[in-house]
Amino acid sequence: MKQELSVLIPVFNHDCTPLASAISRQLALLAARGVSCELVVADDGSTDASALAANARLAQLPLCRYIVGRENVGRAAIRNFLARQARYRWLLYFDCDMTLADDSLLERYLADQGHDVVYGGYVVGPGSDACLRYAYERANAHEHTAERRAQRPYQHFHTANFMVSRDVMLAHPFDETFRHYGYEDVLFGKQLRQAGINIAHVDNPVVFGTFEDNAHFVAKTEEGLRTLHDKRHLLRGYSRLLTIVEGIHLAPVRWLIRLWHWLFGPWERRWLCSSHPSLKVFKLYKIGYYLSLKN
Repeated sequence: MKQELSVLIPVFNHDCTPLASAISRQLALLAARGVSCELVVADDGSTDASALAANARLAQLPLCRYIVGRENVGRAAIRNFLARQARYRWLLYFDCDMTLADDSLLERYLADQGHDVVYGGYVVGPGSDACLRYAYERANAHEHTAERRAQRPYQHFHTANFMVSRDVMLAHPFDETFRHYGYEDVLFGKQLRQAGINIAHVDNPVVFGTFEDNAHFVAKTEEGLRTLHDKRHLLRGYSRLLTIVEGIHLAPVRWLIRLWHWLFGPWERRWLCSSHPSLKVFKLYKIGYYLSLKN
């Protein structure tokens, strides 16, 4: 059977020309060997003029289609849209802020097309401990090895870098009620488990090296916590934080955590947004923020 591959990148307010250009070069080599392949980039209603101007050049790349959406439909819906747009049997998704680790990443994925879903993982690029996102990712880097991920294959699935058959993707799309940041990939992993579809975890990582500033990361974390709280009935057993907070059964303890967050949460947030953030404070802040959300 002839090999096929559609590489799909959803993008929002980000210049993804370096990633797309690197993918285009690898696809050209595969196409020369007879692989049917394409790159499809879909803009999810970006509002950043500089990012839109930069990404407009994507239409000139070989084997690339660039589609601009008129409105922001969300991380789940844009990935489902890309699956419908794809021409080929195998879909390879990348987050737009990733970097290819080497020139053979796509070729290695071709060898894994016997699995319905394959997750290649990511490694953390260089950064500074003054950056909360970098410090957080580095502290959790041990969780991203293929061996560690395979121990809990459905809970350790992320959208940064995965391949899926088009048939599986169309039959089990992302839940489009997830309009805001966070956890649509976690629920997707749960849906695959319920459907009896295995996730193969392989060592074929991309590089995560674009770290937002501390204020933006804290705000994005808060948005994700609101998503987790809103969808908690769907995510039980698939979120470590949810397991922690729902394991606090004593009402006085939960009340004390809420009181602490009410008194010291603003101070914690300022610390996290400073140039000396603390991961311990970050964990405490997340628990307090979540428990302070109204039911």
